[in-house]
Amino acid sequence: MGAAEVQAFLTYLAVKEHVAASTQNQAFSALLFRYKEVLHQDLGPVDALRTNEPPTPARRPDQSRGSSSPPASVRPPLLMSRLLYGSGLRLMECVRLRVQDLDFDYLTITVRDGKGEKDRVTILPQSLVALLKDHLRLVKHIHEEDPARGYGAVYLPDALACKDPNAEREWIWQYVFPADRLSVDPRSGVVRRHYIHENTLQKAIRAAAQAAGIPKRVSPHTLATPSPLISWRRITTSALCRNSSGIRT
Repeated sequence: MGAAEVQAFLTYLAVKEHVAASTQNQAFSALLFRYKEVLHQDLGPVDALRTNEPPTPARRPDQSRGSSSPPASVRPPLLMSRLLYGSGLRLMECVRLRVQDLDFDYLTITVRDGKGEKDRVTILPQSLVALLKDHLRLVKHIHEEDPARGYGAVYLPDALACKDPNAEREWIWQYVFPADRLSVDPRSGVVRRHYIHENTLQKAIRAAAQAAGIPKRVSPHTLATPSPLISWRRITTSALCRNSSGIRT
């Protein structure tokens, strides 16, 4: 076999087996080693996926001392809007966040499979740490109730479900902003809790901009850019901040 067959095999891993880019690169590296060191042959040029997944630092479990009664008035659209503005996240990057992507020790957010199918690390605003921890307490309460009803599993990317069948029920893989209700996964037919629909945030920001009297088109992408500081202040002091128990932006 030569470069064409190796390329076909790597394509099979990505298209049919749905493996991650790192797994494909591992297979590619093994084949390069075999051809070069064992067979002493030049394999030739082969295109393979590359991954820039950032390393996950090891640390002790978070021992933060937060309040035991989270403020239910902090609605997800408000929290997500502030997260978009403070971290520069895109809309789908925000709604697809998982628990393990938030690092409260280093104040970072790991964006996985973002634009261009690349991973990156962005900042986590310290002003949102307490709010996010309180929000995650509510989410964890929902996650602990779902297994009692026969649910509790979440969709896993790539071929992770085959590698680790128990990962779909682990807390670290749950969505930071889960949907209010269960739904049927059209790919597998499994009933599970998906992430919140992106339209929820889009409609909330659009309504807030109208209530603030901004005569322009405002979207979640607007908050992720560094320019709309004045507009963002006007939005958050109107509709998005209603019934927020005095929480200031």
